[in-house]
Amino acid sequence: MTTLSGLLAAQVLPSFAYQRSQLTVEDVPLDRLAREHGTPLFVYSQAAMLNALAAYQRGLAGRPHLICYAMKANSSLAILQTLVRAGCGLDIVSGGELERALAAGVASSKVIFSGVGKTRAEMRQALSVGIGCFNVESRAELDVLNEVAQGMGLRAPVSIRVNPNVDAQTHPYISTGLKGNKFGIAHEDVIDTYVHAAACGGLRVVGIDCHIGSQITQTGPYLDAMDRVLDLVQAIEAKGVAIEHIDFGGGLGIDYQGDTPPEADALWAQLLQRMDARGFGGRKIYIEPGRSLVGNAGVCLTEVLYLKPGEHKNFLIVDAAMNDLPRPAMYQAFHRIVPLTEPQEGSVDALTWDVVGPVCESGDWIGRDRPLAVQAGDLLAVMSAGAYCMSMASNYNTRGRAAEVLVNGAQATLIRERETAADQFRTERMLPPA
Repeated sequence: MTTLSGLLAAQVLPSFAYQRSQLTVEDVPLDRLAREHGTPLFVYSQAAMLNALAAYQRGLAGRPHLICYAMKANSSLAILQTLVRAGCGLDIVSGGELERALAAGVASSKVIFSGVGKTRAEMRQALSVGIGCFNVESRAELDVLNEVAQGMGLRAPVSIRVNPNVDAQTHPYISTGLKGNKFGIAHEDVIDTYVHAAACGGLRVVGIDCHIGSQITQTGPYLDAMDRVLDLVQAIEAKGVAIEHIDFGGGLGIDYQGDTPPEADALWAQLLQRMDARGFGGRKIYIEPGRSLVGNAGVCLTEVLYLKPGEHKNFLIVDAAMNDLPRPAMYQAFHRIVPLTEPQEGSVDALTWDVVGPVCESGDWIGRDRPLAVQAGDLLAVMSAGAYCMSMASNYNTRGRAAEVLVNGAQATLIRERETAADQFRTERMLPPA
């Protein structure tokens, strides 16, 4: 057995801290929210989101730029509103996300449409509201968008996504800038594609786009990608095609397990220095951060249901599952797991547990080999759960999606009600009576 001395050191995120032995978010005790709203429960710190955004805003201050939050990370309406009201545009990847973006109050001109599989209906939808830019990912998509725009008597603003063949040194499932990935147009085909786009009557070339992956924790891949993109801008403009903005995507990582990504303002100081040195200092910059704005702003609260010690493994069964927190099952991802009540030295010894959910899959686990001193009925917080958790949640096993709460100082607002079975049945149809 292991004592708890030092287990919680450096495990609680900014805006989350133990106060009088209770884990709090800003000025609100998390156990109070769990009692009021039940578990599983996602809780977000508004201050943490705005502080993360402020680092990007500091880094780009004085430069022409647009920060578009990549809403696939977490598309809950109140979170979108928080970031839009703070000056963000939004990066979307579907027609449904466009509807959410507009519902959250973003100006359509501050919407960027990314993604490899835009349908004609989605193109028409985006053109009709006047979005700022389509990030186009293939020659075939370019031609379809040209046809759709001409059919509407419009010209679609386009930026072509470059695949620079740069290794972001991240998980293979979230790497997007290598030749073997489905995203973007191969580096060697980009110039010809721009010349073609400029000749299309339904298109208006406005920028160039590059996104190399997610959860990036090193500066080197960004600098490598920037050099390749700036080389391409010079070559494209030498062909007579003007580039108004340069879009460097997002992908900056967060601290899940002692990760040390650069701070956003420090990263952009280096990138801007490189741009200035190459004569591009006055060019408008677009970026699309997602995880780095919301990931460490959220936690998932869960109750311990059962302890199941075994000969080879000890299982700690909680009421949160892979449908609530899909990242461990999908990516073998690590999330810190801490108790809501701070353990006192010498009170209880910790055992090593696999923290698992109730879903009927062996892949339904939240954390492996975690030292925890717990008993049934205790509450735990799964940290760094603000990104790619609620947005990827499902109804597997007819489990309702969790409720969500947004905290601002001492104020806690329920921003999503817990989903019921009746909610899930609403769009289904029964067979007629036999």
